[in-house]
Amino acid sequence: MKNKPAYALSSVDNALQLIQMLRDQGKLRLSEAADELGVGRSTAHRLLSTLVYRGFAEQDDQHGYLPGPSLAPAAPQGGELQQLRKLTYPSMDRLCERVRETVNLMVRVGRQTRFLASVESSQVLHVGDRRGTILPAAKTSGGKALLAELTKAELAALYGHSGESDEDWQRLCRDLELVRGRGYATNEEETEAGVFAVGMAMHDADDVGVAALTIAVPSARSSQQDLAAFVPDLRIAIEEAERELRRAT
Repeated sequence: MKNKPAYALSSVDNALQLIQMLRDQGKLRLSEAADELGVGRSTAHRLLSTLVYRGFAEQDDQHGYLPGPSLAPAAPQGGELQQLRKLTYPSMDRLCERVRETVNLMVRVGRQTRFLASVESSQVLHVGDRRGTILPAAKTSGGKALLAELTKAELAALYGHSGESDEDWQRLCRDLELVRGRGYATNEEETEAGVFAVGMAMHDADDVGVAALTIAVPSARSSQQDLAAFVPDLRIAIEEAERELRRAT
């Protein structure tokens, strides 16, 4: 039997209990969370909202809470993710120095993208650290770059019968065809107001797209044309990181 730590943080303990409940029950209502933890509904709501923000939960149409993408396994896993960050970080750091904007590393987890690492710009106005953030792959620049690596059949299996309208599906296919044609993807305030980004897929020794590097820029000093200007430097960083990945295999 495990003993509770003498200096346990109640808010952390409550959040972890909610994660366990989401994992085990599959769905959780606000009133159930409050009753189980013995806290008020407002406290339970704040805890669940934080879990939604960090990707451990998501709300359905009936205002219930479901397990979020952070409770799903990522690919690659465990030590592979740690090695990916370690091998990629020097290239990210050099890229950040060259372009003076924030650089991110992300992987795709199903229909979501997970930010694994960030190197922040030193400029006063810059996009902040996004580590741990979960966002829709179809809207992030890195997510689009990785989705563009899939075949039409693979995309259909991922999106075709998951509640997407025909219009949404056709728009996604057009967007990814554009990404394939030019070799990079953009995000112009699709996930966050005031943030533009450009991303490119990174391949392993088997030429499989395993991750993406992105450059995130405040929209106040960027435009669609400005994003394209980052592509040569981004491509250099991708090639550097790919060489390190291949040496490690």
